[in-house]
Amino acid sequence: MREVDVLGVRVEMPTNHPIVLLRERDGGRYLPIWIGAPEAAAITYAQQGVVPPRPMTHDLMRDMLAVLGHTLTEVRIVALKDSVFHAALIIDGTTEVGARASDAIALALRTDAKVYVDPSVLDEAAIVVSSEEDDEVERFKEFLDHVSAEDFDKPEDPDATSET
Repeated sequence: MREVDVLGVRVEMPTNHPIVLLRERDGGRYLPIWIGAPEAAAITYAQQGVVPPRPMTHDLMRDMLAVLGHTLTEVRIVALKDSVFHAALIIDGTTEVGARASDAIALALRTDAKVYVDPSVLDEAAIVVSSEEDDEVERFKEFLDHVSAEDFDKPEDPDATSET
């Protein structure tokens, strides 16, 4: 397993689909994972330290683990099947529970659990960023510093026209 950092969420253009971008900690590969808008908001909330007035699903999961005396040890992105990323929650170091990658990442961010990716998944789906593209990654990081979770809650109006 290869440890990754969660760089953040962005909206992929022109499709307007959110992605979460992971970066291999000891390597130059980046793993984009397409996710839904609610999951994008959940990940962004966690990265920004937003505490909602009522717990979101991932907050509830974190709180239930704590009340029951369990710890999320790590999260693993274990497979890519039919363009869908599969993950596992490792609880107390031994118990494995299947999860969607986006949910696993959102929960890891709330519990400070490490995130790992199977090398075969990185080999299949990761991209290598050249030094010129590194500048784009830096701009993406700057974007992440200014994006808010509410940016992913806005419904798209397909009938809207742009003004020129």
